[in-house]
Amino acid sequence: MTTSPTTAAQHAVTLPHTRRAPSAARRISERWLQATAPVDRMSDAVLIVSELVTNAVRHTSESCTLTLTVRDGRLDIAVADRSEELPDMCRGLGGERGGFGMGIIRELGGDIRSVPAIGGKTVHVLLELRSAPDVIGAG
Repeated sequence: MTTSPTTAAQHAVTLPHTRRAPSAARRISERWLQATAPVDRMSDAVLIVSELVTNAVRHTSESCTLTLTVRDGRLDIAVADRSEELPDMCRGLGGERGGFGMGIIRELGGDIRSVPAIGGKTVHVLLELRSAPDVIGAG
């Protein structure tokens, strides 16, 4: 029995540490996804990108790298930065200074994981690209 190799498409971009980085990341992600893997959940994917890049800009003082990888109907959104401080994945509702991002990502069905590294970390969110079909008559 042979299996076909998994095909993947990947795009990476380094974003400067500016307040405009999240909007640039949204535009870049939307254009790349439209050209590479048209998806049902474009707005969810772009919102997750925005939340992750906003966190990197807010909590670090250097550029970050956004990497988008499409494989097997899933999108891995990864944002790497040079802060070794891991995000609070269990944080509840946000407050005056934010804190809503991880909750929003979880509500959208994103599988979040943080990968520590010497001199930084990468936060990954795995998102199904296709919406689940509605089941008629379920209930």
